[in-house]
Amino acid sequence: MKRITILGATGSIGCNTADVILRHADKFSTHTLVGHQNGDKMVELAQQLHPEWVVMTDEQAAASIQGRLPEGVRLACGMDAAIELAADPASDMVMAAMVGSAGLPATLAAVRSGKRVGLANKECLVTAGRIFMAAARASGAEVVPVDSEHAAVHQCLQGHDAGSVKQVILTASGGPFRDRDPSTLHTVRVEEAVAHPNWDMGAKISIDSATMMNKVLELIEARWLFDLPAEKLSAIIHPESIVHAMVEYQDGSVLAQLAMPDMRMPIAYALQLAPRLATGIPWLDLAKTGTLNFQAVDHARFPAMALVDAVLRGEDALAITLNAANEVANHAFRSGKIGFMDIVSTVETVLSKVENRAVASLDEVWQVDAYARTMAQEVIAR
Repeated sequence: MKRITILGATGSIGCNTADVILRHADKFSTHTLVGHQNGDKMVELAQQLHPEWVVMTDEQAAASIQGRLPEGVRLACGMDAAIELAADPASDMVMAAMVGSAGLPATLAAVRSGKRVGLANKECLVTAGRIFMAAARASGAEVVPVDSEHAAVHQCLQGHDAGSVKQVILTASGGPFRDRDPSTLHTVRVEEAVAHPNWDMGAKISIDSATMMNKVLELIEARWLFDLPAEKLSAIIHPESIVHAMVEYQDGSVLAQLAMPDMRMPIAYALQLAPRLATGIPWLDLAKTGTLNFQAVDHARFPAMALVDAVLRGEDALAITLNAANEVANHAFRSGKIGFMDIVSTVETVLSKVENRAVASLDEVWQVDAYARTMAQEVIAR
């Protein structure tokens, strides 16, 4: 019986992980559930999964569920508790699904303890990819990607020589604006940007999809996950989200991973690579699907993609800055402070103001991150 800790349990990835675990109660049990503010959802999950621990990183949320958890479930509060339990030897695997850079310390603690880590947190690799993967190599931790695109690449690489890879191609749905006239994007409203056509995600991630900043982050992730240079990384628009990624090899062959768009597939893959687990997702009927479409990324519609090459070829500080400035600008758009197209222009402006340098510690990561956030706030306030 594999004991699972879920960081970000009340979010979309966390809830889908719970669904897969419940389908295979003979194989998995829950050690710890970590959430932030959604106490009601955490109580519901605790009743379903009966973990040993529940952690709420928000003090008020922890107080709100005191006495409401099933008998025997222990309650802890704060990020320090999340970090400690992520590294607990009693847990066999950590599903890292906290949103944002806040999830880095607990996920890194899990990696340093040598655990198997299902990685659904982009920021761990975007902001600290060098540190994160070095820690995994040092501890022997197995990092298995949970993003559908990276899980697809992981599968397409199995059994093949890494030196034979010519190109890794991540697919992108294009979000809600893939066919919209770029000249009208300055009028986009928040409710339009969060209405993703294929995936049910949170507001921040949905807006990242609408700007394609999510694909920029995923390309940076792929750099570290698969140890690939910028020239071997690319993206293509694929509206159906059936092909999740492709790997082209030196002999001209291209391997693709296909599945219906449902996050339970990559989650199940991360929980257990083999034998494969039933997930409950719909079967892929290609005859019914009929046509799969692909198109190049239009930089006028998705200016974020014009930034990625310089960031991939640059040092760590550029990726940290891009992520931090994007978080600030994304939130500012959701708060009505800036327009949709101002998100990427804010990030671009902040990138032009930072030093292109490597970082060697988490303290340096936070320093660059804090500077970038301050700069983004200044740009937005103008």
